Amino acid sequence: MKVKAEHKTNWTVMILLILGLITIAFPLYMTIVIAFKQPSEMTNSISGILSLPESFSLSNFKEAMKVTDFWNSLRNSLLISVLTVVLSIVIHSLMGYAVGRNKAHSKFYNFVYLFIVSGMFVPFAILMMPLAKQTAEMGLGNWVGVIILYVVFYMPMNVLLYSGYLTNIPIALEEAARVDGASTWRTYWKVIFPIMKPMHATVAVITALSVWNDVMTPLVIMAGTGQNTLPLAQLNFQTQFGTNYNLAFASYLLALIPIVIFYVICQKQILNGVVNGAVK
Repeated sequence: MKVKAEHKTNWTVMILLILGLITIAFPLYMTIVIAFKQPSEMTNSISGILSLPESFSLSNFKEAMKVTDFWNSLRNSLLISVLTVVLSIVIHSLMGYAVGRNKAHSKFYNFVYLFIVSGMFVPFAILMMPLAKQTAEMGLGNWVGVIILYVVFYMPMNVLLYSGYLTNIPIALEEAARVDGASTWRTYWKVIFPIMKPMHATVAVITALSVWNDVMTPLVIMAGTGQNTLPLAQLNFQTQFGTNYNLAFASYLLALIPIVIFYVICQKQILNGVVNGAVK
């Protein structure tokens, strides 16, 4: 009976995995096929949309790069994403360390922790207009203001991850460092920070994905500056080209490449970071 139950469970897992693979692979297939097709190859029939292109041409990609001013938009996206990730790892890990090590025996730090984490439940729509006005008045209606807002927006989730991950790091390591004469600052940077490498990778990927794909924050804060991120530049396809999905999907593929490369580099550390960070 146990063997049959295990066999049934394995089949259930396999079916779920196949359904998940189809859910991911089918939209990706559609994106690639449409990106290489010419508008004349697009028909209203399902077979016309799903069929392979008659010839694989890069003309759609070249035109999409012109419309989105690809290299300038890519530079802005990379600048904002990289600086946001670096600042998030440094600032949020420090906050997670300070809160995580003290919240168990301090009501003040426990309140600070709950206050920070509660920020996850505040929707951006409520803050959108006040933030737009405030950043404009402070002269931060540019990519600098966007980076500052991102660091604040992703603070609750990252502090939650870092403080959770710290529960897996023995406090004896810090005590040994203090016995050797190391200060709290030196102990953190020389002992704790390197140990949290898996969580750094996890935070980097989660933050980078969110920043890279975000449209609303740059749209609200950077409006009128003439500076575009890739998602913001891709809004041009909705007005200038209407139903020309070929150029839009080609642009989406171009924007997908950098973040996929970044994910592949960090993927070895991600699972370990998420699992350990979830352990209480």
